[in-house]
Amino acid sequence: MAHKSGFVNIIGNPNVGKSTIMNALVGERLSIITSKMQTTRHRIKGIVNGDDFQIVYSDTPGILKPNYKLQETMMKFVDTALIDADIILYVTDVVEDAGKNADYIERIRKSNIPVIVLINKIDLSNQEAVIGLYNHWTATFPGAAVFPVSATEKFNLTPIFDRILELLPEGEPFFPKDELTDRNERFFMQEIIREKILLNYQKEIPYSTEVEVEEFREEGNLIRIRAVIFVERDSQKGIIIGNKGAALKKVGTEARQEAEEFFGKKIFLELYVKIAKEWREKENTLRRFGYNAE
Repeated sequence: MAHKSGFVNIIGNPNVGKSTIMNALVGERLSIITSKMQTTRHRIKGIVNGDDFQIVYSDTPGILKPNYKLQETMMKFVDTALIDADIILYVTDVVEDAGKNADYIERIRKSNIPVIVLINKIDLSNQEAVIGLYNHWTATFPGAAVFPVSATEKFNLTPIFDRILELLPEGEPFFPKDELTDRNERFFMQEIIREKILLNYQKEIPYSTEVEVEEFREEGNLIRIRAVIFVERDSQKGIIIGNKGAALKKVGTEARQEAEEFFGKKIFLELYVKIAKEWREKENTLRRFGYNAE
């Protein structure tokens, strides 16, 4: 049997469960998951290998209308995903307006790329509503497979995998067969810390922060990590640190505990907070943080 390989790009609006679906399909927790918008800022690839196939899943930021340069770069990741996909997984859910960001839906329709539509969070709905959405998306993407799913419950995911294998083009693997992702350890440590910031702070604070790992050094069963949380203003620095450093300590403790589980080693984590004024609007700073269009 000929070897199959290809890029399966996951696209959809914010908060529909793209990252949860990506993690479920890959079988590893590669993308951070919170209930807040813009949790995913980068394009993150997860690789699934078999003897005669390689599926390269790609999680992308949620579709939005940019308000600053960071968001413009995030949407460039989505635009790239619309171009280099062999298969598009378009993720919607039972809650969102089916007509939201109709221009992207039309671009997908005109791309001639095979589409699989996932109606997520069906555990939050009823059969009649799900059937209505199924009919809507079947009409929107004629010929596409439409699957009602629950990513959190891992319901109805196997047929998605089977359909992907059917649509996958023949070709040699793009990555070594033992690779799980195209990202390095520093990136995942940064994402772990950023997730804890999203979970522990309110309003604009999480969206004004970026994390950079300055040191990642393995010493046997111990990893020494020094990371900096960047904020845009002095007042935000005070909020991140908290009274007598309590808020920052909480983030550090939670990040260290999750990192120890993720890496399977003891973690010594040092966290600092610095100011990078208006970093979300500065192209040089965005490039430094890895927000360069792929």
